[in-house]
Amino acid sequence: MNLRRDVFQAIADPTRRAILLLVASQAMTAGAIASNFDTARPTVSKHLQILTECELLEQEQNGREIYYHLNPKRMKEIADFIEPFRKMWDERFTKLETIMKQYKPKQTE
Repeated sequence: MNLRRDVFQAIADPTRRAILLLVASQAMTAGAIASNFDTARPTVSKHLQILTECELLEQEQNGREIYYHLNPKRMKEIADFIEPFRKMWDERFTKLETIMKQYKPKQTE
């Protein structure tokens, strides 16, 4: 594994996020993944390489084909990292909502 690959840099790219969404429900070959994009196949292959190096995707050989599928353990690590931030923002929005509900605009005469 290339330790210099940052998982958050990897998922910052919209194409790589789209690839993760594609393989979330089923394993797919590189060709099947590439057929969903208007970019050259080598470009998609580079994205697959980055996602594999970050361990977001795993490869599984089935006959002559290599299938890519999500690594749920790695995805959970990302979700676990983000969760405290989500909770913090949920609490802030709840507090703001409470304040907004209590707010009474001044009546103009």
